[in-house]
Amino acid sequence: MVVLTGAGISAESGLPTFRDADGLWEGHDPMQVATPEAYATDPALVHRFYDERRSALARVGPNAAHSALARLEEALGDDLLVVTQNIDDLHERAGSRRVLHMHGRLRSAWCTACDARHDWIGPLGHHPACPDCGTRELRPDVVWFGEVPHGMDRIEEALWDCDLFVSIGTSGLVYPAAAFVQYAVARGTPTLELNLDASDGTSDFDESRRGPATRLVPAWVDEVLADYRR
Repeated sequence: MVVLTGAGISAESGLPTFRDADGLWEGHDPMQVATPEAYATDPALVHRFYDERRSALARVGPNAAHSALARLEEALGDDLLVVTQNIDDLHERAGSRRVLHMHGRLRSAWCTACDARHDWIGPLGHHPACPDCGTRELRPDVVWFGEVPHGMDRIEEALWDCDLFVSIGTSGLVYPAAAFVQYAVARGTPTLELNLDASDGTSDFDESRRGPATRLVPAWVDEVLADYRR
C-alpha cells in the first residue's frame, strides 16, 4: 500500500497549508522563498521564512490522522509506505517509521559544501557552521521549485507494485506527486482519495471521500484493519 500525504493532513495540527487563494505562501510569492535563485538573491529572506516555519513546527503536534497511519504501519509493517509532500515531522512524531519525505525535511540542514545532512531544530539564518566540515554553507534541506524530489526511484517502484494507492490532503496541483494516481491507474491498481475538498485530480480516483483528515483517515484505517484481521 502506498499512501501519499499533503498539507491537508497537517493543517488540523495548526500548520498552514502555505498556498492561499492568491497562491501566496503566508504572504510571500513562492518564487521569492522556494527556489535556488531566490536563495542566491536574498538568502536572509529565505532563511527567515524557514526559520519561522521551524519555530512554528515546534509548537504543534501530530493529530488523529497521523496517529491512524502509525497504527496502520504497526499492522502492515513493510507493506505500507507513506510518501509525504510535507516537510514537517508529524508522521514520525506520531510513530510512523516508513516515511519518505519527497520534498525534504524542515528539521534538517544540508551543507552545500560537503553534502552532509544534519538533524536541525534551531535557526539557520545566522549561518552556523557545518558540524562536519566547519564551513557556513548550511541551507534548509527542502526541495525547492526546479529541484528534483527525493526518492523518486523508490516511489515509482512502490507505485508499480502496490495493491492500493491512497491520497490524503493533497491539492493535486504539484507535480510529480499529482501524477502518482496515474501510475496506479496505469497498473489497474485501486485508488482512493481522502480530502477536505475536491482536488484537481479527483476524477482520476476510483473513490473520493470528503471531510477533515482527522475524521476520514482514522475511519478508513479502522476499515482496513478490520479487513486485515479477518
